[in-house]
Order: sequence, then structure tokens, then C-alpha cells
Amino acid sequence: MPLPPDLTQFLASVHPYDSLPDAALADLAGQARTLDVAVGDTVFEVGDTVRHLYVVAEGEVEITDGTGVQLSILGTRNSFGERALLRGDAASRTATVQAPARLIAIDADTFFELIDTHAAVARFFDRRRPERGRDKGVATLPVERLMTRDPVACAPDTPIRDAARQMHDRRISSVCICDGDAFRGIVTLRDMTGRVIVGGHAPEAPVAGIMTAAPLTLAPDALVSDVLHLMVERGIGHVPIVAGDRLHGIVTQTDLTRAQAMSSADLVGSVARAASADEMARATAQIPALLLQLVETGNRHEVVTRLITDIADTATRRLLTLAEARLGPAPVPYLWLACGSQGRQEQTGVSDQDNCLILSDDVTEADMPYFAALARFVSDGLDRCGYYHCPGDMMATNPRWCQPLRVWRDYFAGWIAKPDHEAQMLASVMFDLRPIGGDASLFAGLQAETLAAAAKNSIFTAHMIANSLKHQPPLGLLRGLATIRSGEHRNRLDLKMNGVVPVVDLGRVQTLQGRLRPVNTRARLEAAIAAGVLSKSGGADLLDAYDLIATMRLDHQAAQIKAGKAPDNFLDPSDLSDFERSHLRDAFVVVKTMQSAAGSGKGAIG
Repeated sequence: MPLPPDLTQFLASVHPYDSLPDAALADLAGQARTLDVAVGDTVFEVGDTVRHLYVVAEGEVEITDGTGVQLSILGTRNSFGERALLRGDAASRTATVQAPARLIAIDADTFFELIDTHAAVARFFDRRRPERGRDKGVATLPVERLMTRDPVACAPDTPIRDAARQMHDRRISSVCICDGDAFRGIVTLRDMTGRVIVGGHAPEAPVAGIMTAAPLTLAPDALVSDVLHLMVERGIGHVPIVAGDRLHGIVTQTDLTRAQAMSSADLVGSVARAASADEMARATAQIPALLLQLVETGNRHEVVTRLITDIADTATRRLLTLAEARLGPAPVPYLWLACGSQGRQEQTGVSDQDNCLILSDDVTEADMPYFAALARFVSDGLDRCGYYHCPGDMMATNPRWCQPLRVWRDYFAGWIAKPDHEAQMLASVMFDLRPIGGDASLFAGLQAETLAAAAKNSIFTAHMIANSLKHQPPLGLLRGLATIRSGEHRNRLDLKMNGVVPVVDLGRVQTLQGRLRPVNTRARLEAAIAAGVLSKSGGADLLDAYDLIATMRLDHQAAQIKAGKAPDNFLDPSDLSDFERSHLRDAFVVVKTMQSAAGSGKGAIG
């Protein structure tokens, strides 16, 4: 079987190696070796240690999963083996030759050296290595990587003078107040100045008298960008890191260099300070450029969408504040919630708005015009900022979605008791609710009650599973890619409705089955694996598939923005390399397989 006469020339025709400088490409060709493999031979199988990345020079290789289900047939210029290499695990798939094959084998050390020294190769393979991604800057780090651990703390009955002495002696700007292991509040230099020197509190009085009780906090798994956004939006300089009621650390302005990761924080700050929706819109108009920057600097898809969603959250809260300034204080407590992609913290460059209002049960008919006006002000402001009115009218401006808590309880109880088509659709939307602004206690009890009731009702769960299977991955005969057949987007793939949404639906069902609290899709999948609702192997495959699809969607939108076009979700598969098409097809097959497992109702899926 003839190998292409010039291995260097052949590799130069295979993406991403076509991006290598001539010298690096020649080195790669010199280090690679070729293998002739007969029909029926196995290159590796489930459980094997994979030591090479393989490129098909000639022939065909079948990839099957652990149950023998065919995932794909790989032809010339397709690669395989990178999955196990990047995850550092034994192979979870089997590669068997279907037609006499000649393979180019690139050993693991050479493969990782390519990733470490060539940015284009790294970017290409980063989407396949969730745990090996390189740091993308301080903004995307977990906050626990930068926080001050074991911050200075004192008891609530500590005299103010003693707390001030600790701050002076240690040259710090705050002290945390803890009752045993329980975090209670914080005292800063500003508190000392305003409440003691100016306010007249006696230095011998307990420090609890001047502390800020229950301050804004973040969890240890928050991102540094979350700290920046909170500081900029709320005008604070200290953020305690708390899990449950236990203090883990603290982040202050002096812990961070403001010059780092201020791209999204700058937008958050501009939105938070805006005096009108028009001024806010000038800031949100920069979101496409931000998305492009975040994608091009190699941030993971869930980080990009979270940062983009933070801006929508800030815009919503600022509009609520502006609404109250115009309309006066709300007559009763209320809570504004987002659903859809904003609720799941998964907004991209294309977003409408989906939201609702939960009102205190003390609300009267006389109060309702106030909330109708508030909803209209906020919804129109969001539309002005590029978060367009929902075509399905799933907004707080619709009286149906601006109701007292008791009515919302009746809604969910009715949908669960009688899961007809409309109930399934509405429940699918409303199970993605996330509080944005107002009294969050109005939702906490409702969420817990609804998850418990839904999980107990097997008929409702079965209907929700069936509803989740309506959006199918775009696979045709022989598991090839099936594009849209007619219309404006003919010959393209809808990476939202046929790519991301099927995984979103699976994640939502698993949330119900496991009574899990997360709303974000990736967090739902991880929680489902931890709870045993998803098997470890099936869950890992589904996470990989979701990461690949979501990343390609963002890459596609970034490319459109860079070309001066409005971003959308419709990808022409001819724009992809053979390698990318192959792995996108594999990802769709994984999603389809997991849908089939969910539909069968056989315990933990996967």
C-alpha cells in the first residue's frame, strides 16, 4: 500500500498540522512512524493504555464504544486516540480496521510537545481536554486559588478597640466576625471611620455593633471574574469566601490587579453605573467584541457564557433600580427571575429575554399596575440593550408570568399533576429559573418543593423524558451529518436546537430525577454523575460531547463577528476540517446514545 510519497506534504494537508511552521512540520514527520494494519486488526480497545495519536493515511478505521455500538468510520486524514491521551485515562473506545490501513503514529510526548509549543494546535485540541487546559488569565481562575486563606477574625463580643488594633498591627483593611465556626459579618476600615470616629460608637463596645452583618459573599468555586464583577457592580472592596456559614477566605481589591481581566468587568461596571437604558446599550453593544476576545484567548465555553451572562444579570438589576427610582418603592417584596439561557448562565452572542416575576402573597389587585409598569420598564430596557423581547412572550410583561407566590405554586403543582403538552413545555422553561434581583427567599422554598414533587411523580418524569427527546442530533443514514434541507439556512447545522438543546434537555431531566439544584447544564451533568443519576463513563462521554458542540458553536459565532457579521447558530459543515467533522459527528452520536438510554428508563443512564 503506497504511503503518500512525502509525509511532510501529507501532514501539511491535515488540520491542525497545516498550521505548523515548516521546520516544526519537518520535525513532526521525522518523529512520526507508519503502521500497516490488516482488516479486522484492533489498534486499541476499551481498557488499553493509548500511547499514540493516530492519523489515517489510507484505509478505514471503525470506532465503537464500550458496548460495541459504532460511533464512526474514519477515513483518510482523520485522527483518533487523542481522547484517551488528553484525558489521561484508559481507552473508552475500540479502534478496529475495516479496510487495509496505513496509519501515522505520533507518540504521546511529541503530541503534548506540539500542544505546549504551538498555540494553533493547542487551541484545536483544547476543546478535547477539559482537565488539561492552560490557565487563560486570572479572571477565569477559581477564586480559592487567589483568596487569602484563614483571614483575621474575631468574635462578635470583641471590643472595637481590639479589632482595630489587629487591623493596624497586621496592616490589613478588614477583619471578619465569626461566632465559633459560623461567619457573621465583616468590619472594614471604612466602618471604623464612619461608625466609630464619625458615628460615635465607643471603642469599648462590641465589634458586632459596627459590623456589616450578612455581607455579600461568594463560594470557593466562584471565579475571580465573579469577585471583580461583584466589586465593580456593588462598589465594595472586600468579598468573604464562604461555604454554608463557614469562612474559607477573603478577597480584597489589594489581592487583585485591576488591569487583569477587566474586559468583562469594565462592561459590568459601565452597565452598573448607567443612568438610562440608552447609556446601558452603549456598553452592551460591546458584547460581540468581548465574546470574540474571550474565544480567541482560549477560554472554555462555560467560562465565556458565564461572563457574557453576568452582563445581562447586571443590566437587569440596574434596570430594576432605575425602575424603582422612577416608580417609587415596590408596594410588596418581589423577585425577578431569568429562565432560558440567562437562567442557565449560558448566553452567547445571540440572546432574547426570558423572565418572570414572583410577588409576595401580600400583593393586592391595587398593587398590580405597579408591577406591570416595572416589568415593562425592565423588559423594554433589556430589549434596548440587545436582549430582544421573547417571541413566545415568556416575559414578566405577560400577566401570566407576573403573579403572587401562591399562584406560582399552583402553576407548578398543576403542570406536575397534569403533564400535557403545554405543561411539559412550560415546566421545561420554568425549571431553568434563576433569581436575578429582589427577595430571593420567594423562590427558595418553591424550588425545593417543586423538585421533590416532580421526582415523586413518575408519570410527569416520563413525560418530561419524552419531551426531552424531541430535539434530535443532526444524524442521517449511517450516522452521517444531516443538514437543514431548505430555507435560509439550507445545508447548515443548527448547533443550538440540534446540538446544545438536546444536552440541555438531558441535563434538566437528570436534575428532576436526582432532585438536584444546579441550573447550569454542565453543572447539572456533573451533579448527576456525582449523584449516580448518570454513570461515570456515560457522563464523561456526554460532558465531552457537550464541550465539543458548545465550543464549536462559540467558535462559529466568533468567526462571524470577526468577519463583521451578526452571530448565529447555523454552521456549514464544509467550513470544518475532516477531523472536526469526524469528532462533531462522534459527539452527536454520544448525545443520541444517551437520549436512547434515557428513553429506555433503565436506571442510571449511560
